[in-house]
Amino acid sequence: MSPALYNIIIAICSVVYVFAVVAVMDFLVRKGFPKDISRKVVHIAAGSWLVFWLLFDQTHWTKYLNVLPAFIWTVLLIVKGLTASPDDDAVKTMTRTGDRNELLRGPLYFTIVMNIMGTFYFNTALAATAMGFLGWGDGLAPVFGQKFGKHKYKIVTEKSIEGSLAFIVFGTLAAMLFNYIIIGYVDVSLILLCAAATTFAEAVSPRDLDNFLIPLACNFVFYFFA
Repeated sequence: MSPALYNIIIAICSVVYVFAVVAVMDFLVRKGFPKDISRKVVHIAAGSWLVFWLLFDQTHWTKYLNVLPAFIWTVLLIVKGLTASPDDDAVKTMTRTGDRNELLRGPLYFTIVMNIMGTFYFNTALAATAMGFLGWGDGLAPVFGQKFGKHKYKIVTEKSIEGSLAFIVFGTLAAMLFNYIIIGYVDVSLILLCAAATTFAEAVSPRDLDNFLIPLACNFVFYFFA
């Protein structure tokens, strides 16, 4: 099998994976599963798409097809954010309030970051670290904050100490795991610096813009300390 065909097959598998997660969560939401948690499951699962990088043949340019699920969802989110009805699967699964315009903010920003990581930072420690904090840290922080968040603080938007601690713990663990899987090496000190920087970025971020500020914070740390 040629490298190009092989990479196309892997890219299609990654698309199937992302769409399957959205379909499963839509089914569960219709059965009564909480919408807020469904959003975060999609967030975490989509951010974990980079594990497919392990399967791509890196000798051929078609490795950049790894961004295919992100690119497709970028287009879909723009279209759905402008035209979708309230009962659209994406609206029900990926929005807080059922307002389709929400798709043009946080979810769209997330797919843009996926496109950037898969194109410019493919198979790098920066991408593995950033997606660990963005996918798992930022994905689980509000879940823990809502359930256990008794100690609130507000810089720009209201956060909780418990949510921020969840961000640090799960983001750090995911970043280390992604680095080990993709790079084969874990720079613990660098990841801990990213944990501090991204936690600060998440704490001071306006709603939805954390999807940009968290990877930017990682980029800052890697630029000055890697």
